[in-house]
Amino acid sequence: MTNHKAANSFSLGERTVNRLGYGAMQLAGPGVFGPPKDRNTALAVLREAVASGVDHIDTSDFYGPHVINQLIREALHPYPDELVIVTKIGAVRGEDASWNPAMTPAELTSAVHDNLRNLGLGVLDVVNLRFMGDGLGPSEGSIEAPFTTLAELQQQGLIRQLGLSNVTSAQIAEGRRIAEIVCVQNHYNLAHRDDDASIDSLAGDGIAYVPFFPLGGFTPLQSSTLSDVARRIGATPMQVALAWLLQRSPNVLLIPGTSSLGHLRENLAAAEIELPGETIAELDGIGKAGRSPAAH
Repeated sequence: MTNHKAANSFSLGERTVNRLGYGAMQLAGPGVFGPPKDRNTALAVLREAVASGVDHIDTSDFYGPHVINQLIREALHPYPDELVIVTKIGAVRGEDASWNPAMTPAELTSAVHDNLRNLGLGVLDVVNLRFMGDGLGPSEGSIEAPFTTLAELQQQGLIRQLGLSNVTSAQIAEGRRIAEIVCVQNHYNLAHRDDDASIDSLAGDGIAYVPFFPLGGFTPLQSSTLSDVARRIGATPMQVALAWLLQRSPNVLLIPGTSSLGHLRENLAAAEIELPGETIAELDGIGKAGRSPAAH
């Protein structure tokens, strides 16, 4: 079985985790809504991830909704001491599977209690505020009110550590004036490089950066350069994309998701890939080619 600890580790606040973790989102049904197609396989993926050394699982009670946290509890509770479960709040799901903002104090408090109940925990390791702005990507706007609510729930002992998700650099700075943050979770990968400066700034302060959609967006990341590199080194394109992220900065923590045991093993094996400098430079060109003045 793959020893993905070759990827080394990084601090997630007061905890230290292996840099290659697991994102549970894909265990739900289509559109991250409803039960999994194969419940037994979903449980097996969670158990194998932890058995393979994963000690950082990303989830949310609005995945499903409730479905994935209940799967995590069934598969892994009582949890190993070393396992850090990171969840996020700030949204609810409509009956039509829509994603809707839920940022009032009452909604955020309810979400924390939903996560506690469905995960079977007395305190949540890390809670990210997922800022629901205009559209899917980050948008400017104050996070003071909702993040202050999370800080108060932390002071009540319901949350150990706080983070932010889908935020701008200005919102990160605003959040840090309210409470300590241990991680930022944003969209970032080989082709989507808008957060380059934020990653470097957070690294200097010892704060973890957790890219979501590490293998693309809603469609897989496609690139002839990526495919050529993968062919040369005898890996899959997705393994190369993950290896590039691991070498991008030591504060990058990965949470690739899958509902397949085969893909889980493939993803974890990416930790053993060491890309030479000239290959990294070649891959860096993917992001540069994808940039446009409108993207900044």
